[in-house]
Amino acid sequence: MTASDALTADADARTDFGYRVLVFRRGRLSGRWSRRSAVVGTILGVTALSLTIVAVSIGTYPLSLAQIASALIGTADAQTTLLVTGWRLPRALIALACGVALALSGAIFQSLTRNPLGSPDIIGFSSGSYTGAVVMMLAVGSTRYLDVAAASLVGGCATAIVVYVLATRNGSAQPFRLIIMGIGVGALLSSLNSALMLFVDVDTAMLAAVWAAGSLNGLGYEQLVPLAGVLAILVVALAILAPSIGQLESGDDAARGVGVRANAVRSASVVVGVALTALVTAAAGPISFVALAAPQIARRLTRSPGLNLTSSALVGASVLLASDIVAQRLGFPVGVVTAALGGAYLAWLLATEFRRTQRI
Repeated sequence: MTASDALTADADARTDFGYRVLVFRRGRLSGRWSRRSAVVGTILGVTALSLTIVAVSIGTYPLSLAQIASALIGTADAQTTLLVTGWRLPRALIALACGVALALSGAIFQSLTRNPLGSPDIIGFSSGSYTGAVVMMLAVGSTRYLDVAAASLVGGCATAIVVYVLATRNGSAQPFRLIIMGIGVGALLSSLNSALMLFVDVDTAMLAAVWAAGSLNGLGYEQLVPLAGVLAILVVALAILAPSIGQLESGDDAARGVGVRANAVRSASVVVGVALTALVTAAAGPISFVALAAPQIARRLTRSPGLNLTSSALVGASVLLASDIVAQRLGFPVGVVTAALGGAYLAWLLATEFRRTQRI
């Protein structure tokens, strides 16, 4: 340890952060985490791993842990190997990846709007991604993953631009106006999506309607590989933006005071957030409420006042995978389960926020 490292370590030891911290330092690399966040993150990671094992083991043909392990190392029979590596494991991994993407997207927009209701579900960005995908599927006639993903991204970004323009006053987007305008634009797009169904044949409309429910049925490595690759790129981009996004929570003036280019960071963050939502929409359809609930659950578990991406991602992965397990047992699309759970959570969140504002 150098002299400067020793001085910094001593400063960390004497500084009261208001919570217990874990400090990592190795040469030029350093990091600091609250001990509670580290413990919660570990528990959430174990939970996600356990749910993955459950998801692979259950079904019409139940599998034991020994059978799963033998299939993964290549010593199982052909039927067991097909069940594990060909069908069930890809679906579980897609659920984990989609949960991570939705949770990170929700964390971005809730941080930018400084409001627990500021998720892509509520402010219309998910509806924009859905509209882009529907136009590609119904008007253009393409259902290729890359085509639908590109259309979802364009639709989401176009919606974000419209919402931000409508919410801008005196040169800056007001968080409350952003949510209200987003709700209005989202409602308009939902009506447009319904109208589009009236101008196509019944079979095509049924295909789009089933996809719109949000389902992981029939997904495999064809969707998993590009989904995981693009998600990895977006996570790296978000990791670079995360410190600046955290500074924006203090307000644009305070962020600019420490050298953050507020407008550029906000624009880049919106593109990353919309891309995360579009990624899931293209693969599995619009899965609602995970982006709304996961960051708030993570914040309550870690008691963290700011942006907590790791815990949010782990909560999102666990929530979506658990919902998919329930959906498989009930025979429903996973989007139906998340909508039912998310609706109850939204009602509780609105009631909680109302009581908090009444006390103020």
